[in-house]
Amino acid sequence: MPQFKYAGKSSSGTLNGTIEAASENAAAQILLSRNIVPLSITKTKAETSSASANNLHISNLFEEKIGLDEMIIFSRQMYSLLKAGIPIIRAIKGLSENASHKRFQAVLKDIVEQLEQGRSLSSAMTKYESIFTRLTISVVVVGENTGKLDDVFLQLAIYFEREQETRKRLKSALRYPSFVMIALVIALFILNLFVIPVFSQMFERFNSELPLMTRVLIGTSNFFVNYWWLLLFLIAGGIFATKQYVNSTNGRLKWDRFKLKLPVVGSIIERSLLSRYSRSFSMILKSGVPLTAGLSLTADAMDNAHMQMQIKEMRQGIEKGESLLRVSKNSELFSTLVLQMIAVGEETGRLESLLEESADYYEREVDFDLKSLTAKIEPILIGFVAVMVLILALGIFTPMWDMMSVVKGG
Repeated sequence: MPQFKYAGKSSSGTLNGTIEAASENAAAQILLSRNIVPLSITKTKAETSSASANNLHISNLFEEKIGLDEMIIFSRQMYSLLKAGIPIIRAIKGLSENASHKRFQAVLKDIVEQLEQGRSLSSAMTKYESIFTRLTISVVVVGENTGKLDDVFLQLAIYFEREQETRKRLKSALRYPSFVMIALVIALFILNLFVIPVFSQMFERFNSELPLMTRVLIGTSNFFVNYWWLLLFLIAGGIFATKQYVNSTNGRLKWDRFKLKLPVVGSIIERSLLSRYSRSFSMILKSGVPLTAGLSLTADAMDNAHMQMQIKEMRQGIEKGESLLRVSKNSELFSTLVLQMIAVGEETGRLESLLEESADYYEREVDFDLKSLTAKIEPILIGFVAVMVLILALGIFTPMWDMMSVVKGG
């Protein structure tokens, strides 16, 4: 883990020291979460990873990802153990021995080794930012500084549980339309590769002029039969190129902005993200993280580049002296009701609880829309099926009817 030498200011005066972090930005966020304003941060050296960490990084390629299930269990168990007064090293060592996820087990064992060497829990977690997000690490830092680490893990457990519940609802709502679209694609391939060629051979025997739609269907089928390898190559190339573009900074921003404008599901995605924003921001402020640092951490918790950019612009506005209500209005992200909650929260000093109510409000809206999502998507799917049936009817059955009329007339 790289080490950084820093100079900063706090309420007690000018401070100098070293800190471990994955990058300069991560070091700055850790300092801000400790109420230290960084003046300069310079990299000093990079530590050599231990053998266990090297083995862990290699095995990451082959083992399943550590998901919310593991984080919920870990947070709940840490809260219970710390609440019972069990020392932190003993608690994590016990969890590492009982963890069912092998990769997470290795991570916890490495954290125990770091704790035994005198490092703090937050510093040990920083080594695994792909598992413990910056938001999680910053909240743990506050818990260490205030001596309320057990309460912090309870907040994290509740946060992860709400996040998991929202994700499950989204997946459940999108499962039906996904299956229908997959079935339509499979049907399209089967028709072009096996069904239409049979009718094409039958039509060729009559040597009659075929309708335009039939010629289009036969041409499409011939392309599928003769150039299926090229089609697969184009699909694979298109998927690869799309992923590369989406993974780029500009591509990710445009794609995430486009997702929010999608018909039917765009508003659901947006409100789900706003619920996460309100929930994350509330938890961070409850933990005692400063407002500007809290906005940065909340932005990192969002998996939408467009939303991240908007929240970071809100932070910049607050740094210029504007109020949270003003920058929230300028972002045009929030409804009037939520803006009123923020205004009352700033006036009464209950911003954390009102942000939590805002998260509940967005979650209720998302839940209502998800329940009616299937009813909204069904007409669109039925329209797709109807178009496919119409094309097949015009392309296959029309020439058959013409040929039957000729036979009867003869």
